[in-house]
Amino acid sequence: MNDTAAAARDAQGRGPATPAADQGPTRSRHAFLLALGVVLLALNLRPALVAVSPLADTIRDDSGMSAAATSLLTALPLLCFGLLAPVAPRLGRRFGMERSLLATMALICAGTALRLLDSVAALFAGTVVIGAGIAVANVLLPGLIKRDFPAKAGLMTGLYSMSLFGGAALAAGVTLPVQQASGMNWRTTLACWGALAVVALLVWLPQIRSRTRVGAAAARQAAHPVRGLWRSPLAWQVTAYMGLQSLNYYAAAAWLPTVFQDAGMAPGDAGWMLSFSSLLGIAGSFLAPVIVGRRLRSGTLSALAAVLCALGFAGLLAAPVGGAYLWMTLLGLGQGAAISLALLFIVQRAPDARHASQLSSMAQCFGYILAATGPTVLGAVHDASHSWTVPLVLLLVLLVPQVVAGLGAARDRHVAGDG
Repeated sequence: MNDTAAAARDAQGRGPATPAADQGPTRSRHAFLLALGVVLLALNLRPALVAVSPLADTIRDDSGMSAAATSLLTALPLLCFGLLAPVAPRLGRRFGMERSLLATMALICAGTALRLLDSVAALFAGTVVIGAGIAVANVLLPGLIKRDFPAKAGLMTGLYSMSLFGGAALAAGVTLPVQQASGMNWRTTLACWGALAVVALLVWLPQIRSRTRVGAAAARQAAHPVRGLWRSPLAWQVTAYMGLQSLNYYAAAAWLPTVFQDAGMAPGDAGWMLSFSSLLGIAGSFLAPVIVGRRLRSGTLSALAAVLCALGFAGLLAAPVGGAYLWMTLLGLGQGAAISLALLFIVQRAPDARHASQLSSMAQCFGYILAATGPTVLGAVHDASHSWTVPLVLLLVLLVPQVVAGLGAARDRHVAGDG
């Protein structure tokens, strides 16, 4: 099958070119395997990066790197997410979504293996390779959900975002205990997360054998990118919501353990609070897109998610240690719901898979570049003010434009782009 036909398949849908009467059980099995593949792919999009944080002190002591250099191990992937997002739709059109997503898992495996080498340069190179693989998968998966699960977009987006949070929570919670219990060095401990990518790669492998009969007109249309999204106000509202909720999440995740420690909490307990928040984020990320349209409108839910985050930040200002579990519950639910809605907006506001991939590229390019500035800006504000009051108030204030962007992105219409 040539590349133009592959691109058309991505735009128009897919399935075995067999008579409809014979496709019932086959389609059901194929849909299950496809959904399982999406969940496993999503489960791999955070652990290899999040696992660095619990081992940061060990990595710094063993390698001799400075604290600033060590922090780059978490900042570089975010920059990869943003800078490489525009490349993903081109790869999807050139090689097809299935093959491109298979390649992302191969990149994660290769980057994980590269970090086994006893070299600081290899550590950074492996991190960049992993970030590149994740960046492409970040963009293509919403388009695949739009294409293959149009009637179950809410459910699949919930499973997708739940897997993102679940992978992050798993890596944050078990990396250090596994390292301590096994006696492995930090390089081998990080490499263990590559096994999860191998499983996803093997489960996804059958997807690249799919075939679809497509017409010449569909093939010509799918071979060209969508243009003009940058002139669409709705596309910018989706992009703004993605960026602001990402900034909120990554800035808070980078500094919340320090906020708790500075308030008198033990380091171990402070780290656990972040993991606890991520666990609650799993529930929020799954429930939000599932209940949209059934009980609450997406705009209302985006405002509710911001209110939950606002209450969590306000609580941290008032009594950070005394009400820690309550504040982290509110933040986890709010941030989990927000990331799910950001992904759901990409799927819902796009008329087809081709637009979804392009909108995903735009939203994640600007969104993750903005998010990458969050931890640095928050740290600089803390250094200037010598307290966490101003940084937390800043995060509270940024929830206002997030709500505005969410209400705009929730409008029941499609982005306008030139084919």
